[in-house]
Amino acid sequence: MKLNKWLAAAAVALGIVQGASAGQTYDAVKKRGFVQCGVSTNIPIFAFTDSKGEWQGIDVDTCRSIAAAMFGNATKFKVIPLTTQARFTALQSGEVDVLTRNTTQTMSRDTTLGLIGAGINLYDSQGIMVRKDAKVTSAKDLAGATICVLPGTTHELNLTDWFRGLKITFKPVLLDTADEVKRAFGAGRCDGLTMDKTALAATRLQFPEPDKYVILPEALSKEPLGPMVRQGDETWFNVVRWTLNALMEAEEYNLSSKNVDEALKSPAPHIQRILGVTAGMGKGLGLEDKWAYNIIKQVGNYGEIYERNLGSGSPVKLERGLNAMYTKGGLMYGWPIR
Repeated sequence: MKLNKWLAAAAVALGIVQGASAGQTYDAVKKRGFVQCGVSTNIPIFAFTDSKGEWQGIDVDTCRSIAAAMFGNATKFKVIPLTTQARFTALQSGEVDVLTRNTTQTMSRDTTLGLIGAGINLYDSQGIMVRKDAKVTSAKDLAGATICVLPGTTHELNLTDWFRGLKITFKPVLLDTADEVKRAFGAGRCDGLTMDKTALAATRLQFPEPDKYVILPEALSKEPLGPMVRQGDETWFNVVRWTLNALMEAEEYNLSSKNVDEALKSPAPHIQRILGVTAGMGKGLGLEDKWAYNIIKQVGNYGEIYERNLGSGSPVKLERGLNAMYTKGGLMYGWPIR
């Protein structure tokens, strides 16, 4: 008994008890009253402004979800558009609190930038889009071609590695923003355009005649996309990570923005925990117990977010594929909230 009391006291002294102390980012966000998210510079599906000038996209919804968890209000956020070259510097310098911009999680990014990935919100792969009249059916047929690509991205590196592996030469055309890349490809400055395949599917729809473009079948890489935060603030890291897990757990439990209020009456222990009916479920995160309920009620579950941004409710109408729940053949697997 004495040993247990000594261990508990030592844990408090070392600050390793859950909720014992918050970090610099968490405290700054809490004091400011809203979360600042770095997003892409107008890439359909991910982050873009609609006809009313309001930000939409899966990465914006991720930001809204974090705001709902942190403040109980999904409107307590600000998005800051960042180019691929500026995104990491902006996070490192504190200009943004979290990078919800479509960013591939890699070992070098986790180990050399002072940043760390908090989870995956979209499994993607890199592809190449060409004009249909070029009569190219495989990326292997692009020897000597010019390819438009964003600099400072995994796309640039993957493109080089893929062509080098096949001993094929190509010429990269580097442009700073997604809009510049799209315009250059549309104007014929390059033979191909490379991005994540989801972004290519959305970009194709922006051209006057989408049917004139085709996405080649090859997957040049694995692109697990998700938010990143600065290292050294585990409390803030946990808020972001468990926000993602709550979105996935909610879908698995069939909790949605439409039925979550009725679900508050459920006697099931796992439902009571995720919705904060069970007391103390937010304490370790430094949040109120209903943090996950607020996400689901105001933003929806992962499936709802996917459907309106990429699925049947969106212009691109992409199948879930790897982004389906693990119970339906996909990779999405929320960690237990208990």
